Amino acid sequence: MESLRDLLKSMPGGSKLRARAQEQLDELMREPKVRRLMEQHPELDEDVLRRNSNLVYQYVREHRSCESCPGLDRCPNDFQGHYTLLSAETVADELRLIDRKTACRKFIARRNEEQIRSRIRSFYVSERTLESAYSADEILMKDRARSTAVMKVLEYIRRTKEQGLQPEGLYLTGSFGTGKTFLMSYLLSELAKNGCSGVIVYMPDFVEDLKAMFGEPGKLKETIDLMKEADILVFDDIGAENLSPWVRDHVMGSILNYRMERKPTFYTSNHALDDLEQHFSFTSKDGEEYHKGRRLMDRIRPFVEVVHVKGTNKRGRKDSAEE
Repeated sequence: MESLRDLLKSMPGGSKLRARAQEQLDELMREPKVRRLMEQHPELDEDVLRRNSNLVYQYVREHRSCESCPGLDRCPNDFQGHYTLLSAETVADELRLIDRKTACRKFIARRNEEQIRSRIRSFYVSERTLESAYSADEILMKDRARSTAVMKVLEYIRRTKEQGLQPEGLYLTGSFGTGKTFLMSYLLSELAKNGCSGVIVYMPDFVEDLKAMFGEPGKLKETIDLMKEADILVFDDIGAENLSPWVRDHVMGSILNYRMERKPTFYTSNHALDDLEQHFSFTSKDGEEYHKGRRLMDRIRPFVEVVHVKGTNKRGRKDSAEE
């Protein structure tokens, strides 16, 4: 079989092509990254590198792309979010150049974010709220009036990371739009980084959807089991739902009865605990049932620390991701 060298010799202008190819190869060998590669692997010589010029060229090209990274979504490398690393190994008494794909920092960061996000299930809570990324300092500075509440949430996060799941959750109460949902979403995200699974449920919409699930026992059981087993469960805007005896006694009662003394449950509400008990004691179907409202509250009150969230109403502000 005719070699490429011989083919170039026989072609019109082949000598010029050969000279140009040699010039490009010499230029490649002068690349700083290639020289550093040879320093890291003294057993490599230019002859081995020249025989593997395609791998060496890819190595240089991808590292150049990384130096002027246009972002993960526009990564020009052959394997998005990865670059080529080269090493030398002796196989069957022959020195060979070995290439492997390595994930870049941006790819690893995105993968970690996706893993964290996968630990959190949301029922009717805005994804924008869940995905908003803020530091603890930013949360404190966004509204100084709620700094006491923020410090309580940050302390709870710190304690859980150090000691594991706590026996009690938090009950965030306050006026409309002060960021209660946002603070619970932040808590979920931070603890998800620590490996905790989480579920956040917007109660008014969830209760309405439960009625549709009544005819789908398999889906209903799966949803209730998910809420029972999650490390962190947040009932968002509790007290604003149109409660029925079945939801109160068989859904909420079942979930809270399972979780108490096992895993912490969290709440956001515009109601104080006493007002919430009154809400649970009245249903549109059966009217007032104080003992049933008290029974449910016995599964909430002893297992939460009440946190009052003060501040200004941020709903409707274009510059705010808080709800």
